[in-house]
Amino acid sequence: MSPASAEAATRTVAADDALSSTTPDRFERLRDRFHQIRKFTNALCIGLEPEDCVVQSMPDVSPTKWHLAHTTWFFETFILKKFVPGYRAEVPEYAYLFNSYYNAAGDMHRRDLRGLISRPTVSEAQRYRASVDSHIDDLLSNPDESLVDEIEPILVLGIHHEQQHQELLITDIKHVLAQNPLYPVFRQRNRDVAAKKITPIRSIDFEETVTAIGHDGDGFAYDNEGPRHQALVPAFSLATRPVTNGEYIAFIEDNGYDRPEFWLSLGWMTVNEQRWNAPLYWTKRDGAWWNFTLSGLRRVDQSEPVTHVSYFEADAYANWAGARLTTEFEWERAALTCPIEGNFVETELFHPVAAVSAVSADKLGKDQRLHQMFGDVWEWTRSAYSPYPGYRTAPGALGEYNGKFMCNQYVLRGGSCATSRIHIRRTYRNFFQPEKRWQFTGIRLARDAQ
Repeated sequence: MSPASAEAATRTVAADDALSSTTPDRFERLRDRFHQIRKFTNALCIGLEPEDCVVQSMPDVSPTKWHLAHTTWFFETFILKKFVPGYRAEVPEYAYLFNSYYNAAGDMHRRDLRGLISRPTVSEAQRYRASVDSHIDDLLSNPDESLVDEIEPILVLGIHHEQQHQELLITDIKHVLAQNPLYPVFRQRNRDVAAKKITPIRSIDFEETVTAIGHDGDGFAYDNEGPRHQALVPAFSLATRPVTNGEYIAFIEDNGYDRPEFWLSLGWMTVNEQRWNAPLYWTKRDGAWWNFTLSGLRRVDQSEPVTHVSYFEADAYANWAGARLTTEFEWERAALTCPIEGNFVETELFHPVAAVSAVSADKLGKDQRLHQMFGDVWEWTRSAYSPYPGYRTAPGALGEYNGKFMCNQYVLRGGSCATSRIHIRRTYRNFFQPEKRWQFTGIRLARDAQ
């Protein structure tokens, strides 16, 4: 892959992470960032047994061991094999086992059969990580200044790629552990989060405007966040917070899952085929709703944002509520003035926190803030995942990162409790098929201007 295509694929500039303009400092900061992210991945696995790390509970889920090895394969394939003269992989077969979907990088093992790979063992996968980390460390400790502009954008992409897999590791291990009737605990809650009385859901009005959409080129962004372009955003209103469990229970109790008038045709077919009657991980016991969390089985907290719902469920709820889902352009326009703060993976709660607590009646009408726009739950939008005007997929294997998936998927915005704070952006475009719900996905309502 040429330096030009690498830059196009990652859209990284030297300002990313406030790297120094001098080569030694630049690489030292990169090396420190690399080790920080790699160590956090390892820290997420603390407490998991080897048996936990090899299970694939459905085709969408990858075993923890595979995530550990695949992120390592990425650095080996796109950094070490390219920039270290004479580099030879210790186990060449790993290139086949741990490639995911990069056709230009070679053949790959079937995704739905990853749980059948008993070898390499978990400890061998960890040794593979340590070996590649050591080689990357050597490369960044003695940098060739002529290669700095080639190495940096690919390494930064690899760091963000690993942060994506940290999130997948969390959501995947949750699905794995949820299959166990013992409801094992991934992490004990490190703080008590009490249920709160919440304010009634409100809306904030936004006037029609033409606004710039997409990344401005300052710092790292994925290629699907550009090119930056002007978009007309008609007047709309947006809910001040996500929909809560309690509000979603009202939809369930109003027979929302049994009323086809709220559902898209494909959604109605999916609901009946899959026999959905509540969000994923919910179960009813003695008349009360419980949900499996990464801290074990707990009663559903009605003040928390509802999560693990599909696009179909989010859309049906919005129809039932007399509203709709936001477009990704409305969401981005509204988020421009919102600070990027909230409940992210760094809090290690691994679960959405309760919605905004009640405020006094005299202050209720004066609260013109949007709450929980970032973190907690990814918010479904009604926007199909498609390219922005002028988008072109970059050549080479890294050009397969995003563009090839722009079909039959919907955009989500804002990040979740499993997303890293230093990974998310206002322009970040996540995407999933409409029936998927094992991610921390939730709902924020919008309405057309009255």
